[in-house]
Amino acid sequence: MVITILLFILSYFFGSFPTAVWYAKLFHGIDIREHGSGNAGATNSLRVLGKKAGIVVLLFDVVKGYLPVYLFKTFSETPDLAFLVGIVAILGHVYSVFSGFKGGKGIATSLGVILAVQPVGALISVVAFVLTVVVSKYVSLGSLLAALVFNIYISFFTESPILIMVSGWFLLALLVYTHRTNIKKLIAGTENKINAKKAGK
Repeated sequence: MVITILLFILSYFFGSFPTAVWYAKLFHGIDIREHGSGNAGATNSLRVLGKKAGIVVLLFDVVKGYLPVYLFKTFSETPDLAFLVGIVAILGHVYSVFSGFKGGKGIATSLGVILAVQPVGALISVVAFVLTVVVSKYVSLGSLLAALVFNIYISFFTESPILIMVSGWFLLALLVYTHRTNIKKLIAGTENKINAKKAGK
């Protein structure tokens, strides 16, 4: 029980590492939250700082979700709670204690979590994300549809425990909340599309 509680706490702090903020400050001398969309995540890093920054931030944010879940499944006496510890890591990313509780929107960290929880579902989600972005050029739309596809998969095409399914739908609700501004822009037709030229910087 003590190990379980400790891993939950460590998961939050690990998820709180503001990769985009620290990368932008260290290598570019700027606060990424004051540029582009103002989001401290991989997509805004890609748009503002270029491809290298986007890839580095993406990879580190994925690890922030994957590692806590992996360690929890390995060392905890209650591995069924692994998805929940992943959600705590995502909350750490969104509400980072190291950056004034203002973090990213949680997509890359969520990918790390679902990759550790259900790799096949994660792969299907990535395919849904890529197809949506290629067709629509909207990263936010691709992210939300990928999360929806993941939940449909684990709920109707696997024999996942009820706690996993509930955690998955809770995660989807959290991502819808963090993307509420993007959803309004999508409806209004003013959402930013991915810029291939900027991404090649």
